[in-house]
Amino acid sequence: MGHSWRPVFIAFLTTLPGIVLEVLLRAGAVHPPHPLEAIVFGVAIVGAAFLLSWAAEVLQLDVSQGIALALLALIAILPEYVVDATFAWKAAREPEYAGFAVANMTGANRLLIGLFWPLVVAIVWFRTRKRVVTLERVNGLELVALLAATVYAFIIPIKGSLSLIDLVVLVAIFVIYVVQLAKLPAEEPHLVGPARTIGALPTRRRRQVVAALGLAAAAVIFFVAEPFAESLVASGTAIGIDEFLLVQWLAPLASEAPEAVIVCIFAWRGAATTALGALVSSKINQWTLLVAMLPLIFAISSGGFNALPLDGRQEDEIFLTAAQSLFAVALLLDLRLGLFGAGALFGLFVLQLAVPDIRTELGMVYIVLAVITVVISRRDVLHTLGAVRAGPGAGAGAGD
Repeated sequence: MGHSWRPVFIAFLTTLPGIVLEVLLRAGAVHPPHPLEAIVFGVAIVGAAFLLSWAAEVLQLDVSQGIALALLALIAILPEYVVDATFAWKAAREPEYAGFAVANMTGANRLLIGLFWPLVVAIVWFRTRKRVVTLERVNGLELVALLAATVYAFIIPIKGSLSLIDLVVLVAIFVIYVVQLAKLPAEEPHLVGPARTIGALPTRRRRQVVAALGLAAAAVIFFVAEPFAESLVASGTAIGIDEFLLVQWLAPLASEAPEAVIVCIFAWRGAATTALGALVSSKINQWTLLVAMLPLIFAISSGGFNALPLDGRQEDEIFLTAAQSLFAVALLLDLRLGLFGAGALFGLFVLQLAVPDIRTELGMVYIVLAVITVVISRRDVLHTLGAVRAGPGAGAGAGD
């Protein structure tokens, strides 16, 4: 086996223990501790997610670049969708799972901005001593879509529920975003590692490998997602950790690890604009489709048009997530993310982990900082918004 194929083989092998364990559990043959179950199933999801991510990267060779980036972001976080859908489905019969569904969704969104965005800037600074990562002018479209979803998200905690109305609005934002993306010019994808090896195959063979990887990974994720979610909740009880916090941070960290690795590779090899752009696209996916999926799954499971109810804690979590998103968009509206902005995102993220009881207060801090940021960089912000209105031909950014 060639060196470049080894990661694919290793990723596939990591999925096998989770499959075997689930088969044995269903047969009643074993009864391991819940934390051990969570680890085994979590590793299987990580391995499957790597396979999905490589397949999605190579798929860029067969579809337009704009659609491919959105699809890459969507497929890369598919494990997150499956785990969260499991919680939403169970919430119709076990109300406590509604909190876990919101915990998983808000944790995934805040982890993406608070940890992964600053990580790209840190890698670029470490490798090149550049203090700023720039986006292309066409990325302004993504920022406008993210801003629209963020502004709407503030309405959700006021309503006190996630309903099918939210589904319609958020999916509409995503569809408009994708339609506009399809109008952007195509570019050759920047493939690295196993994706580059697969992409070098003859067209027919390449498509067969991509399809096989995608189907195999999806099958693994669907098979182990439910026991992974259940074992996480049970682990919290067993080891005395708040189940809400365990679901909020551990599950998203496992399911989004492959995406983090991919963007770090991009940043390390000098494609910082691509890395940050992919993360922005992932945020749009999670802040529209992931949120919209929850009331849909809940309604189907409950057999009606029932909205997913939110308690006070869940409302605070969504408010804080929306506020963080607003500050992040404000930082990027001038198409640059520097060390200072990245440090602010990371520092505030660490603060919310260290002091989880100040969600409302921290949310207000994010909003104030967003307003200050927009006022300071208002000229660049207006330039970006003007380029978005002008369409794809408005020009390009500085790139990497």
